[in-house]
Amino acid sequence: MELDFKKVLVTGAAGFIGFHLSKRLLEDGYEVVGLDIINDYYDPAIKEARLKLLKPYERFKFVKIDLADKKSMAELFRSEGFDVVVNLAAQAGVRYSLVNPQSYVDSNLVGFVNILEGCRHNNVKHLVFASSSSVYGSNTKMPFSVHDNVDHPVSLYAASKKSNELMAHAYAHLFNIPCTGLRFFTVYGPWGRPDMALFLFTKAILEDKPIDVFNYGKMQRDFTYIDDIIEGVVRVMKRPASPNPSWNGDNPDPGTSYAPYRIYNIGNNQPVELMHFIEVIEDTLGKKAKKNLLPLQPGDVPATYANIDDLIRDTGFKPSTPLDVGIPKFIEWYREYFKV
Repeated sequence: MELDFKKVLVTGAAGFIGFHLSKRLLEDGYEVVGLDIINDYYDPAIKEARLKLLKPYERFKFVKIDLADKKSMAELFRSEGFDVVVNLAAQAGVRYSLVNPQSYVDSNLVGFVNILEGCRHNNVKHLVFASSSSVYGSNTKMPFSVHDNVDHPVSLYAASKKSNELMAHAYAHLFNIPCTGLRFFTVYGPWGRPDMALFLFTKAILEDKPIDVFNYGKMQRDFTYIDDIIEGVVRVMKRPASPNPSWNGDNPDPGTSYAPYRIYNIGNNQPVELMHFIEVIEDTLGKKAKKNLLPLQPGDVPATYANIDDLIRDTGFKPSTPLDVGIPKFIEWYREYFKV
């Protein structure tokens, strides 16, 4: 049954996915409160530029609040009365979690408890939250399935995302809050994050600088175009998580529950080798990259590949944008934004 909702809280609204989701929801006629702290993990100017595109919508309201600020978060939930909450705010990045672990605890754990408490006390009908493909950690069985055990993260970032899933399950069980976690697989596209490979590679190639190619280019990623991610999120928002009647504690299924709790992968279902990814960028730019071949970095996994059977079955949607369509769209945006 589709959920009838009007007002949505999107956390991380100045971020890459949060911006695109907010824009789509506003265009679809929903009321959106966008929350962001606009930290300096990457250049805040790009976050401000995204927000500038959202502010003209009359049904959009922006609030600058730190997720970890318990009092402000409680007041926001009390005063606004959200139907649905989509939590996309998080300290992102696998490599940065080796440098600044504390920021992951503040945003991804303390902040997430404040989201859960807000939902608990204010009758939120559905909490949708961003998890990550990184939770699969040391798993090698491909493609990654939400029904596989994911108890071996290889970075603190991944551990914090797995923790979100566990925390959400506890609240679904205790307070009957429908909670759906979405494991995103390497999202890319216009307005993408400056710390992501596509942005870094495009910038370096245009500036005649070498690019760092980890795992000697043998890395495989399930690159997923932003529009596919957003379509998946919107469809999931309309379908609050429901209990799985055949769930069995003797053989517990990690992807569902006896409580109103679900996990979905959103990926392109098609892993691509990093070298091919670079070739598509080179072809689009009409320029070759200077490659600095390096070993696998700590915290990185050699391959990601999403099993999306559950997403297709429950929402009727399958991400399908190929790299040779998505990458040119990003590069067109990049050239326009930076005037290069």
